[in-house]
Amino acid sequence: MLERYEVETFLTLAEELHFGRTAERLRVTTGRISHVVKKLERRIGAPLFERTSRVVVLTPIGRQLADDLAPLVAQTDQAVRRAVDAGRGISGQLRVAFLGEWTAPVLLKAVSLFAERHPDCEVHVHEVQLSNSRASLLDRSIDILIASYPFDGMACGPVLLTEARVLAVAAGHPLAGAESVSLEVLAEHPVVQYPSMTSAAFKRDRTPDRTPAGHPVRKGPAGNSFSEMLSLVAMGRGILPVGEHTRRYYPRPDVAYVPIHDAPPIERGPIWLESNTTARIREFVRAAADANPRPLSS
Repeated sequence: MLERYEVETFLTLAEELHFGRTAERLRVTTGRISHVVKKLERRIGAPLFERTSRVVVLTPIGRQLADDLAPLVAQTDQAVRRAVDAGRGISGQLRVAFLGEWTAPVLLKAVSLFAERHPDCEVHVHEVQLSNSRASLLDRSIDILIASYPFDGMACGPVLLTEARVLAVAAGHPLAGAESVSLEVLAEHPVVQYPSMTSAAFKRDRTPDRTPAGHPVRKGPAGNSFSEMLSLVAMGRGILPVGEHTRRYYPRPDVAYVPIHDAPPIERGPIWLESNTTARIREFVRAAADANPRPLSS
């Protein structure tokens, strides 16, 4: 059996491929790193690294050992964290938020169940906007957000809410009276754009550069908020694919919502910063899934 410090030394060196950086990370000397590696290689009976004056690379046996050990260590660490969390209980504060009024009921169900399970943890509910949703997660002013997928660079899931897509057009637009439209109509009219700080993956999903058939989509003006984007639609400055719930939460006499018959549904659920994954967040995600057992659809 390998000792914990041996495994940690080996995996760190396998990642860094540099004795100096490995020693710095583990706060030991490079001589200590070299001693541990040589001891491992004697035990295994084969070299794990090829070392020259300039580079350090894994041998095939070393690569296989690293690939086999890494998930085992991760599982062990997770098991220990779960045990520690269970021993300490869930307490402190959790800041949760929603983006879009239609996500609020889903969030509040999760808050209610979480509070029932963990009465020692104080939950604060906030609303964020398109302009500050990502920043609020990055600066940790909120811990978890219920919003739309995709959301670049964040942990997410499970899906709690699904809805069909519709096309927002001005009330007097030629498409306003259509029974339904195809995504291909995006090539025929300018499309109102989301604010510049909106994630690239989200923009590709909602306002793509090309239609499914490959036709280019002309970019219309951008709004600074969702309400402003709908106002641009009402002014005839462009069209905009949105979720079905927009019809209910943003009813406007100057905007018509037309079903898009060939578009995939929009999915929403919990989103959080991966490096900020805590016991509180894991338990809140579990409560959100339990409180909303099937994705709600419009």
